[in-house]
Amino acid sequence: MSRTPSARRYRAAWWLPDPHSATLWGRLGRREPPLSTAVERWDTPDGDFVEVARLAGAHGPTSPRLLLLHGLEGGMHSHYARAMFREARARGWAADLLLFRTCGSEPNRLPRSYHSGETSDPLWVVQQITRAFPDAPLGMVGVSLGGNVLCKLLGDHGPGLPPQVTGAVAMSVPFDLARASRHIGRGVGAVYERAFLRSLIPKALRKIDRHPELAPLRVVARARTLWEFDDAFTAPLHGFRNAADYYARASSLPVLSRITHPTLLLSAVDDPFLPPSVLDEVRNEVARTPFVEVEFPRRGGHVGFTAGPPWRPWYYGEWRAAEFLGQGFSAFHPVLHDAAVAP
Repeated sequence: MSRTPSARRYRAAWWLPDPHSATLWGRLGRREPPLSTAVERWDTPDGDFVEVARLAGAHGPTSPRLLLLHGLEGGMHSHYARAMFREARARGWAADLLLFRTCGSEPNRLPRSYHSGETSDPLWVVQQITRAFPDAPLGMVGVSLGGNVLCKLLGDHGPGLPPQVTGAVAMSVPFDLARASRHIGRGVGAVYERAFLRSLIPKALRKIDRHPELAPLRVVARARTLWEFDDAFTAPLHGFRNAADYYARASSLPVLSRITHPTLLLSAVDDPFLPPSVLDEVRNEVARTPFVEVEFPRRGGHVGFTAGPPWRPWYYGEWRAAEFLGQGFSAFHPVLHDAAVAP
């Protein structure tokens, strides 16, 4: 795919010399200014609901719009969510964050939760946004788990997406879920795994308490790895045989070649959540499609991409995502103008 080269070169911060410091800086050291947002609850067709965090501001009916899909146990508290909203606000865009089921402010009504291959809620939210703003281009960003969901959405449902969808960016994606699940628990990476489980297991047990028919899934309390958690809870809850079946069917790697929207895949080779060999397979999968661009810098960690000196850091990920989406937005407006003046 022919794209304008990035005007701002990324060079990984020298003071974050390893993948773990690059990853943890975003979570622990990065400071994002507060943003004014409002959370709306949208009732879904299956009798449940999702919550959508919306950037406050005076956006017109043709203002470009951003839809963000967060990572595992993410939300508006995630540094990348606040950063993407900040970037959107600076460019005059509207921005929405879909809070996956169980990641909002209150428990969902139904037993189902969210997972790496669940695309029905994002698809429905895209439809709602484009119906409400039919003259506005929509760009999508998915981060980590949300990036896998986004790639699945584009690969499985791309031709059926509304025409307002002009492009997508998937950042730090675990393209092969089985290998990612095995990899994250190795060495220092076990710190991330334990942090996820400290949130996931209590949430799963609360869901089981609210839905007695899920009582057999209480074995999830004994999970010590993400694989064990998905084997005991995520897979059976969502109709998969086991974790291996879930990972095989929910991984985005096999569908990347079917993407037909302009898409940027941004991942660091040193991402501690994924073996680097997977990115070589990603390159091979998309080599023949003109729609997918890959950018795999050697350093950056997981959703890190910090550059500049420690006294004035800047963050390449959200800037690059916005630059990429902005190209699609710019191409969309002349179409709207032509349609408006046509007899």
